[in-house]
Amino acid sequence: MPQTATKRRLISLYRHLFRHFGPQRWWPARSRFEVIVGAILTQNTAWVNVERAIAAMRGARLLNPRGIDAAPQEQLAQLIRSSGYYNMKAKCLKQFTQFLQTRYSGSLQRMCRAELQRLRPELLGISGIGEETADSILLYAGGRPIFVVDAYTRRVLERHGLSTEKTPYGAIQRLFMTHLPANPTLFNEYHALLVAVGKTYCRKTPLCDSCPLRYDLPKESPLLS
Repeated sequence: MPQTATKRRLISLYRHLFRHFGPQRWWPARSRFEVIVGAILTQNTAWVNVERAIAAMRGARLLNPRGIDAAPQEQLAQLIRSSGYYNMKAKCLKQFTQFLQTRYSGSLQRMCRAELQRLRPELLGISGIGEETADSILLYAGGRPIFVVDAYTRRVLERHGLSTEKTPYGAIQRLFMTHLPANPTLFNEYHALLVAVGKTYCRKTPLCDSCPLRYDLPKESPLLS
């Protein structure tokens, strides 16, 4: 892959983040299936709320595809209540397990071996799973080389002039996937580091003076004033 200016810049951002924060060891989970459950539950809520919901599911012995498939949706919804939008998310969890059983005979291993070009549209066809959630499942549970774009990624890129508010999800994803090696370990760490800098420094009210990426802000950026 030729060393373009964009590639050099993206690698530089990564190295600065890694030196500052160190390895993030994402995704925090005990199993591949728990990663998938977490990816669905974390939509529009803080991770601490997801942890409570996952603990409740584990306590009820429902943190597995068969358990979710067999449980009444109302029971599942009450267990994950802390994650918010619990009725919608309970429905999504049950639809995922039904998809897994119907399409891949209940085997996560078989699902994760499917061609990426086929599996991603299949996941997007499940009600409640959008691009960010599908790609989180593919990257963090499946180990597939696909970059996850979330609100933190968007905010950092916009402030550094690498995207705009109107840039589509797919265009931001291609920015990383075109200019970086197709390495799931790299994509995993890079996304986690962008979340770390977004939570710590690149907040709605930014803390640019101490941010490890301050050096990369456009000279005309109002954030430097």
